[in-house]
Amino acid sequence: MATASDIQNGMEIVGADGVHVGVVDHMDGQRIKMKRKDPAHGQHDSHHHYLSLSAIASTDGGKLWLSADAANARQLFEEEDGTPVEHNG
Repeated sequence: MATASDIQNGMEIVGADGVHVGVVDHMDGQRIKMKRKDPAHGQHDSHHHYLSLSAIASTDGGKLWLSADAANARQLFEEEDGTPVEHNG
């Protein structure tokens, strides 16, 4: 598992399958605050989403590797208050 000191602003976040999921905006306590606008992933959210450090399997090659593949990664996203992100559709 990664530690907060392993995380750098601007790092790419990828699923376990290597597919792009997002970009680190910065660390916020023990959670990763993701950039809300990420054209490479088609994200143009109106607010930031967060990832718990426990969702990170490793840091390798300058990337954060999630424990889930990209198709399931959105289930790991949290709102600022720590509640799961609601997914429509």
